[in-house]
This record gives sequence, C-alpha cells and structure tokens, in this order.
Amino acid sequence: MSGSLNKVQLIGRLGGDPEIKQMVNGKSVARLSIATSQSWKDKSTGERKEKTEWHRVVIFNEGLINIVQQYLKKGANIYLEGQLSTRKWRDEKLGQDKYSTEIILQGYNSSLTMLDGKSKSSNPTEASSKKSELPNDDISQDNSDLDDEIPF
Repeated sequence: MSGSLNKVQLIGRLGGDPEIKQMVNGKSVARLSIATSQSWKDKSTGERKEKTEWHRVVIFNEGLINIVQQYLKKGANIYLEGQLSTRKWRDEKLGQDKYSTEIILQGYNSSLTMLDGKSKSSNPTEASSKKSELPNDDISQDNSDLDDEIPF
C-alpha cells in the first residue's frame, strides 16, 4: 500500500496526573488523558456552546516518560505527536471483547511539547524522541496493565 499515513497531532490539557506503570519487561509506560475543546456561538440562540473530546495517550518512549513524570500534572497544556492504535482486550467480568483506541507515542515519530513549561520562561520545553527505545512489536506484550479503563 502506498500513500499511507498514521499521524495524530493534539494540543490539549491533561485531565489528571499522568499514570506511570512498570511493564512485565521492566520498562515503563505512561498513560495520559488529554482534553481538547472547541467552542462556538449557537446561531439560533446566541448561546456560547462548548464540546470537549477526551483522548487516551500511551507513551512507551523512556525519554518522554521521564519528562512526563517530572514535569506534567493535571491541567498542563501540551502539544503531542503520535499515531493511532486500536487494541482489543477481553473484559473477563463481562465476558466481552472490548476495544480501545489510543494515541501511541513510541519511536522516532513521537514528540511532546509542554506549552506552559514549569519555568516562567517564554520558551516552551520540547522533548522529541530521536530513535526508538522499544521495537514496534513490544507494544503488544503486556496489555494487562493497560486493560483497565481510563475514567473520563
């Protein structure tokens, strides 16, 4: 297949503090819940309306995880680049297959920029992954830590 692209770019705020967990292979994974909002004026009523979308973000890149762990807290405004991934998992309590679509930051195509950095400087802090810390097939190895749903 030619001409294929899977790239996500978001600017939004963290809905909660980042979750950092250890995978079975000893490497860390970070999970974020990002809110993006759009607002408009209703033409018929003149009322201000707003719609918020929530996005699940999973970070496998060790360098980005360190930045997230040290500097990001609930409410932080960030810009990120990653790719969409849908995974299937089994809810044993309900006996049903479930699906979760997430934005994955892994490898050299991922970046994260803090738009309201920790310091008062005017330069945003940027962390980009230059090379892959994990091979692509590592993403599927232990999803048990990722199976619980993120509350929105």
